[in-house]
Amino acid sequence: MPELPEVETVRRGLEPVMTGARVERLVAARPDLRFPLPENFAERLAGRRIEGLGRRAKYLIADIEGGTLLAMHLGMSGSFRIESESGESTPGVFVHARSTARLHDHVRFDLTAASGAPVSVIFNDPRRFGYMSLIERSEFETHPHFRGLGIEPTGNALSADALAPLFAGRAAPLKAVLLDQKIIAGLGNIYVCEALWRAKLSPRRAAGTLVTAKGTPTRRLVDLAHHIRETIADAIAAGGSSLRDYRQADGSLGYFQHSFSVYDREDAPCPRPNCRGIVKRLVQSGRSTFFCPVCQR
Repeated sequence: MPELPEVETVRRGLEPVMTGARVERLVAARPDLRFPLPENFAERLAGRRIEGLGRRAKYLIADIEGGTLLAMHLGMSGSFRIESESGESTPGVFVHARSTARLHDHVRFDLTAASGAPVSVIFNDPRRFGYMSLIERSEFETHPHFRGLGIEPTGNALSADALAPLFAGRAAPLKAVLLDQKIIAGLGNIYVCEALWRAKLSPRRAAGTLVTAKGTPTRRLVDLAHHIRETIADAIAAGGSSLRDYRQADGSLGYFQHSFSVYDREDAPCPRPNCRGIVKRLVQSGRSTFFCPVCQR
């Protein structure tokens, strides 16, 4: 499943096309994806202007005039394709040819862009694990998709001071706590492994050990918060990890996977200078964890 950096990359690719555009027509090729599409989906969006395109955790959020939000989740294999009068929008370097399986085009947004030009945005999802929901803006925070989501890892809100009360007294392994979406929203397995390596912290360490007896953050927690933000920012800048089916909105692949330090590098030498460790793999809560047992403590 695409992780937060991949979703943010998709958002940045779609944002120039969708923001300010008017929905002329919505065509749904089927009544459902992972879940049923919203009732009267096409009628509720037709003629409406898209005022902005944001993100919360791994959801894309289109702000529709009139107080409605369109929440879109990519699932495991969902992607968007942009089509205009000049052809498909496909800038970028390709490692593999882009999929042309149009039978998996499930939702099509025919738009008039802010410039006045016609453009279409198509959601393609071979496995149909993605989904779309219409939510009233006033109900966003209490909606089941978003109620209880934790701190976003892309801004200053993710700080040691914010994490300290959430970590205090926790005997659970650090890896498990970081994957808890009620603590940090959208942080996934790949980037937890990478951030823990950068912070020199063992995934098996108890989360509570990063907080003092007085409830204040230790230096290790300060470093961890910094490295989480840094890892996510680096992945976004590189275009994401491009694992399995993921494509950017422009169709090109991301390249952060070429700079993984530990993820999926079992038995490789630890890349940290002067470390003689070998990357190991262990399973925590059914997920593979990659780490260096020498420099991560």
